[in-house]
Amino acid sequence: MIVTVTANPSLDRLVALGEPLRLGAVQRAQRAAADPGGKGVNVSRVVHTSGAATVAVLPADHGDPLLIALDQIGVPSVAVPVGQEIRNNITVTEPDGTTTKLNAPGAQLTPETVRSFEDAIVTAAEGASWLALCGSLPPGLPNDWYARLVARIGNGPRIAVDTSGAALAASAVRGVHLLKPNAEELAVLVGGGERAGAEFESRAAAGDPGPVRIAAEKLHRETGAEVLATLGRAGAVLVTADGAWWAGPPPIVVRSTVGAGDSSLAGYLIAHDRGATPPQRLTLAVAYGAAAAALPGTQAPRPEELDVAAVRITAC
Repeated sequence: MIVTVTANPSLDRLVALGEPLRLGAVQRAQRAAADPGGKGVNVSRVVHTSGAATVAVLPADHGDPLLIALDQIGVPSVAVPVGQEIRNNITVTEPDGTTTKLNAPGAQLTPETVRSFEDAIVTAAEGASWLALCGSLPPGLPNDWYARLVARIGNGPRIAVDTSGAALAASAVRGVHLLKPNAEELAVLVGGGERAGAEFESRAAAGDPGPVRIAAEKLHRETGAEVLATLGRAGAVLVTADGAWWAGPPPIVVRSTVGAGDSSLAGYLIAHDRGATPPQRLTLAVAYGAAAAALPGTQAPRPEELDVAAVRITAC
């Protein structure tokens, strides 16, 4: 069982354009859709599509459109009432894969809601193989909330964290088993900045994942966590106690990058639960991320849409 936590869920609305976005203009969309979203929700959707067991824990009122959407696709959820409708996020995609995302602020969580939410997470995590703490934190939660959950869970399931900014920095602690930063987030965690993150991606795309490996190894030494660093078109680097590997994605036409990192995390967790080796886990993570990027919006890739054989993996 892979349990996901999404503290700041959303209903993700997609607008797919047939031409480049023109600011200030009126344009017609080729396609529009609405999907249940938030990073943990996205992970659960991919895990569910793979046929593995999952449950998404999130704050949302009974009857919220987000919960209705999850019910419609069969993803099990545990919802804690929050007293207001969950936010709507808007994603605009262009034919060349350029993605513009407009995220609304999340629902304010009261102290009572936070306590109920934490209790629901602890209960859902009992007997789980993984607890994935995913996404941004809404108003009412401190930056170290994930770290507090890690301490409260203790010797329960393995814990993965996929967040950003101050919440990520506060979550890079002992007790976390997997950290999944992107290039920019990894650079900031080890004392760099946005320019260092861009260099990570460009160097890896040119065939040199060395700087990413060095940074990920530093983070691994400081936290004890495995590090899955996703690099967009340049694939991903994995560092564990057993070594380091870099995997390049199969060739695809990018349609939307939203949710690709979430799919990569889901692929890694699925592979881990199947007893896969670290290189095999990285391979499936990159295959899932690429398959998601080839789909419009935040669709969950199906196993038959993966091109695992085309993932190129090497020790680094």
